[in-house]
Amino acid sequence: MTARRILVVDDNQDLADGIRYNLELEGYTVQISADGPSAIAAVRSWQPDLVILDLMLPGCDGYEVLRTVREQGGTMPVIILSARGEEVDKVRGFRLDADQYVTKPVGLMELLARVRSLLRRSGGAPGDGPAARITFGDVVVDQAARAVTVGGQPVSLTPKAYDLMLALVRRQGAVASRVELLREVWGTSGEVLTRTVDSHMAELRRKLEASSDEPRHFLTVWKAGYRFRD
Repeated sequence: MTARRILVVDDNQDLADGIRYNLELEGYTVQISADGPSAIAAVRSWQPDLVILDLMLPGCDGYEVLRTVREQGGTMPVIILSARGEEVDKVRGFRLDADQYVTKPVGLMELLARVRSLLRRSGGAPGDGPAARITFGDVVVDQAARAVTVGGQPVSLTPKAYDLMLALVRRQGAVASRVELLREVWGTSGEVLTRTVDSHMAELRRKLEASSDEPRHFLTVWKAGYRFRD
């Protein structure tokens, strides 16, 4: 299947680059626009399969971008991703035919799940099929169903523990700091919350490892963070 194209429209370069990096890890082709007029032009010329759209943009705001795209016949799913969380903002977005409205900050795992869901409805997404199943040791993860089994028995993970597991697995052995994991899974980088990562890591080890005291898959890297080992 040809890689699906996603246009990220945001003038925050660090945020846009972070979203692009994670989308590309999932197998998508990504382009970034940093202002309203270039976003409209990119939709017309590149014809993305999905748009992630900020509202506060130079040139013209996200509402104007969305209105123009729809008036020009664009039918691709659009996720509004904005710091503006008032009900009136959301209603305006939906009246302009946005598919979803997500308030910043948002965990990247949640955003990826929303992207996958919308693209599946509109004709498939990377990872649909055999690649959507992850196996390591006695653990089988069905990403489409967000279901986990160990030795054939279903295991219940909290939503954030599940997202943390995927964030580590997709790094394929690379180390992730607690702050990086907070930003990716919880949508925050607050240092005071790093114990949150530790408590969810303990849940993963307790439920997925043969011995939580001697983990084989979810490893601590001293003074650095955590990594996954297949």
